[in-house]
Amino acid sequence: MANARIKICGISTPDTLDAVLAARAEYVGFNFFPPSPRHVDMAAAAALAARAGSTIGKVGVFVDPDDSLLREAVAAGRLDAIQLHGEEAPERCAALRSRFGLPVWKVIPVSNAADVARADAYRAAADLILFDAKTPKDATLPGGLGLRFDWSLLAGLRMALPWGLAGGLSAANVRDAIEATGAPLVDTSSGVESAPGIKDSDKIAGFCAAVRA
Repeated sequence: MANARIKICGISTPDTLDAVLAARAEYVGFNFFPPSPRHVDMAAAAALAARAGSTIGKVGVFVDPDDSLLREAVAAGRLDAIQLHGEEAPERCAALRSRFGLPVWKVIPVSNAADVARADAYRAAADLILFDAKTPKDATLPGGLGLRFDWSLLAGLRMALPWGLAGGLSAANVRDAIEATGAPLVDTSSGVESAPGIKDSDKIAGFCAAVRA
């Protein structure tokens, strides 16, 4: 089985970006949701994108964004994909894909099998589905809380679209997650942090090594 592709999300500093590049992850995520401790402004995104160059896929993470925010972020971050982490309907995803000419990754929050089935509605509207743990109703953030869901919900999954797994992944459990789900892509954020929003270069290296072990 080929190694899963790796996305390290919520990168906000040059040194942690360098760690992601050194660990040879396939994607880096820039968070454009201001309430998040991983948020980057347009100037920071532009500097990080210039540093990353074309050696890694740059994914912008958004929560129910308006078009003006997307336009600014796509240009500043030189984005290769748009990840939508809010309540975006299939019609909205399809419209943004058409408008910006970029692949759309739609996050599906999961707590049960019915949530997994919701992904089917996006088969003509998104380019990749990212299954993440559903956050509690009172949570202020839609992700990045280190929560995981029951991976057996994805066992034997047959998807019309490429897909990935997120939610509480770390170097300690990512191999088990891949073996349980067959995930072709894994995405981590809090799992490579020493504190919320503070990425740890050694944890980034360890996570990527564990995926490839």
